[in-house]
Amino acid sequence: MQFLRSASKSVLVVPFLLLLTATASATTLVHRSLDRLTSDNETIVEATVLDIHSYWNPEHTFIFTDVHARLSQVLKGLPGDELSFTVMGGSVGPTTTLIVGGPDLAPGLDYVLFLARTDLPGAPDRLTIRDLCQGVFDVQDGRAFSQARGELLLPDAMGRTEVPGGDEGIALDRLTQQILELR
Repeated sequence: MQFLRSASKSVLVVPFLLLLTATASATTLVHRSLDRLTSDNETIVEATVLDIHSYWNPEHTFIFTDVHARLSQVLKGLPGDELSFTVMGGSVGPTTTLIVGGPDLAPGLDYVLFLARTDLPGAPDRLTIRDLCQGVFDVQDGRAFSQARGELLLPDAMGRTEVPGGDEGIALDRLTQQILELR
């Protein structure tokens, strides 16, 4: 009887551990170098977020947030003076959809954004930050800081895991010059 109780506990623990492993791998980010971010995204801008608006998708199964931004510098692409794009997650009423490793944007703040068109759940062909937190650099006091700082990144093909600029960030003019040279 003791063996059966132990066996039944193991049967319950194994699926739970498998579920945790599957969930963890769904939000694992592989390191993206500045050259990959630049080459793999069609639009790169320095911008100030003006406003954000979260809403349910038409099927009412997922929350998106539309971001409206004023551009101060276009580094790649031809977006104009202002730009709108969509990110996964947000809050509508009492419900919040949180994307682990997702971008964190707020009105009034400045960013360098790496944007590309892709299909989102129930929203085809949207301009978005496909690389999640790795596609956003916070701009503060003339420096740019990757939002992927502090995230556990899997090594890329070269074995690299440190975000561009590291914990101390990179001078904004140096980052923009590197992007211009890489595009």
